[in-house]
Amino acid sequence: MKVMCLADSGKSPKLVEATLPEPQPGSGEVLIRISAAGVTPTELSWYPTTHDQSGASRTGAVPSHEFAGTIAAVGSDVRDFALGQSVFGMNDWFSQGALAEFCLAQTTSIAPAPLTLTPIQAASVPIGALTAWQGLFEHGHLHPGDRVLIHGAAGAVGHFAVQIAHLHGAHVIATASSANFPFVRQLGADEIIDYHTTRFEDVVTEPVDIVFDAVGGDTLLRSLPLVKPGRFAVTIASDKESSEDPRIMHSFFIVKPHQRQLMEVAALIDTGKLRTFVDAIVGFAQATDAYTGGVPNRKGNGKLVVAVNPPTV
Repeated sequence: MKVMCLADSGKSPKLVEATLPEPQPGSGEVLIRISAAGVTPTELSWYPTTHDQSGASRTGAVPSHEFAGTIAAVGSDVRDFALGQSVFGMNDWFSQGALAEFCLAQTTSIAPAPLTLTPIQAASVPIGALTAWQGLFEHGHLHPGDRVLIHGAAGAVGHFAVQIAHLHGAHVIATASSANFPFVRQLGADEIIDYHTTRFEDVVTEPVDIVFDAVGGDTLLRSLPLVKPGRFAVTIASDKESSEDPRIMHSFFIVKPHQRQLMEVAALIDTGKLRTFVDAIVGFAQATDAYTGGVPNRKGNGKLVVAVNPPTV
């Protein structure tokens, strides 16, 4: 099968096309023919991309761990999925990803794809929606009526966080560029702050229950004084992962695959309560551009998606 994998030489991360044996599903696994894969641009420098689970250096990693596609083969003990079924989901960060004609995933990491989405749209959902869901509910303990400050509200994760918080009855304060104000407003934000011109801590005058940081830098540190005692700040910014500041260590989390949550997200999408947005689509051969900032004419909101095996009809 064709894959795009990380080159083993060069000063900056680069993807090269290669050919690998088609993998075979083991116990609890399915083989998925990939239609489209979502892009997380910083992934090429992440620890699971450059190291295996033992800590040894890893070479030739295939990135992109969220996808949409169809079941091509199932492990001997798989009963819940059928050949040809449309699915979406994410797989383990240390496994080979979905910038390939096929990839493996545990059945617990996938779900039937939303009926109302194309494969391109479905591939833009899993990591962003699960990150928002887990950050708000599992780490932020969101309740109706909470005041929630979301940084990076127009991004691949932030646009889900705004919608989910709004759907759950929160008062949503969002930071975004002024160009994205109409977009973020339609997602359900109650207040929007232009981070280019205004320091959010100067205008958020009442304490918040949850800070959801999808930006990084000093954003989280500047947000911490705004959080009510006993409530929560969460961050997904990769530059916080190695921090020794206990406040940041407690706030940082990495999204995990979760079938039930994917099914709940799909139901919200199919009933029109939750929307996904594709920033741009690139072809398989241009995948490197998606990771290195080389994609022109981006909208500036939503997710980058690589078309791997586009539908023929």
